[in-house]
Amino acid sequence: MIHKNVVYLGLVSFFTDMATAMINPILPIFVVVTLHEGMDKLGLIVAIATFVSYALRLLSGYISDRFGIVKPLVVAGYGLSALSKPLIGFAHSYKSVAALRALERMGKALRSAPKDALLAHFGQKSTGRTFGLHKTLDIAGELTGSLLVFGALWLWGSGEEQMRSIFFWTLVPGLVALFIVIFLVQDVPKQPKVQKWALDSSDKKVVKELGFYFLFLLFFFGEAFFTMRAKDVGIPVALIPLLFVLSTLTQTLTSYLSGILIDRFGALRILGLSYLFGMAAILALWPKEELFIWIAYALLGLFTVFSLNAARAFIASAATHRASVYGIFYAAVALCGAAGAYLIGWLWERLGVEAALWYSTLGAGSVALIYTTKVRFGTARSR
Repeated sequence: MIHKNVVYLGLVSFFTDMATAMINPILPIFVVVTLHEGMDKLGLIVAIATFVSYALRLLSGYISDRFGIVKPLVVAGYGLSALSKPLIGFAHSYKSVAALRALERMGKALRSAPKDALLAHFGQKSTGRTFGLHKTLDIAGELTGSLLVFGALWLWGSGEEQMRSIFFWTLVPGLVALFIVIFLVQDVPKQPKVQKWALDSSDKKVVKELGFYFLFLLFFFGEAFFTMRAKDVGIPVALIPLLFVLSTLTQTLTSYLSGILIDRFGALRILGLSYLFGMAAILALWPKEELFIWIAYALLGLFTVFSLNAARAFIASAATHRASVYGIFYAAVALCGAAGAYLIGWLWERLGVEAALWYSTLGAGSVALIYTTKVRFGTARSR
C-alpha cells in the first residue's frame, strides 16, 4: 500500500513541475529569439543550470545524512524554486537568465536528495512502485503546465510580453506546492547526528554501477536542444508546447509501468532499456521532418522516465547512506550533463547542427552498445 506521504510529495512535485513546464518550452526561444543570444549562450545557460541543479545535491545529501535533517531542506528547496521562477520575466540578457535559472535550480538541488530519502523511507520495500507513482504525479504536473503554456500561446500569441507574463504566472502553482510541503508532508523520525560519516562498500558499488548513466548524459541532447531542433525543422513556436505534452504524457502513462518492471526484472536491466530509448530519440532528430520530431519527443519521454525511476530505485534498494548516494548521483549527473550541454551548444553554434548530432549519436551509441553487451554477458555468465 502506498503511504500517504508519498502521495503528498507527489502533489508537491505536481504543482512545482507544472510551474517548471510553463517555462521550459519557451525559455530557449526567449533566449535565442527574444533576447537575440546565440546557441552557445543557450548551451551555457543549460550547463550552468544543470551543474547547479545537480552538483549541490551532493552537499544537501551529505547534510541530510550527517545531521539527520530531511524535511527542512525539502521545504527550503521548494521555497527557493517557487520564488525565483517568476523573476525570469524581468530578465533582459542571457546573464540574468543564467543567474535566475541557477537560483531556481539551486532550490531543486537543496530538496532532491532529502526528498528521495523521504520517498525511500515511506516507500519501504516497494521502491519501484513508490518512485513510479511519485514520477507519475510529477510528470502529470509537467503535462498540465505544458497544456497551460500551449493555451496561453495559442490564445494570446507568442510575443515577448506574453512570454514574460507566463513567467510571472508560475508563482501560483509554486506557492500551492510550498503550502503542501510545509503543512501536509511528514518528516522522517528524528535521526541521530552521525559522529563519523563515510560511504560503505555497498554505497561505492552503487555509484560504480551507475557510471554508464553518467557517461550517457555526457552525449545526450537536453530538452532545450530538442526544442531548438523542432524550431529548426519548422514546427511553429505555438505548437512546441504540444511536443512537451507528448513527452510528459508518455511519461505519465508509462511511469508506474516502469516501476512494476523495475521490481520484477531489476533496476539495472531497465536502465539498459532506457539507453535504447534515448538512442532512438537521438536518431529521430536527424531527419528534417516534423513527424520524426514528434517521435523523438515520445522517445525522450520514455528515456527520461525509465532511466530516472530505475536509477533512483536502484539507489533506494542497494545503498546504505541513501541521501548521500542520491547526492553523489545528482552531482555526477551535473558534471556530465553540464559538460554535454556546453559542448553540444558550442558545436551547434560553431559547426552546425549536424556536428552536434554526430557527437551525440556516436557518443551515446557507444555507451549504449557497451552497456547492453555488458548486461547481456553478465546475465549469460550468471546462468
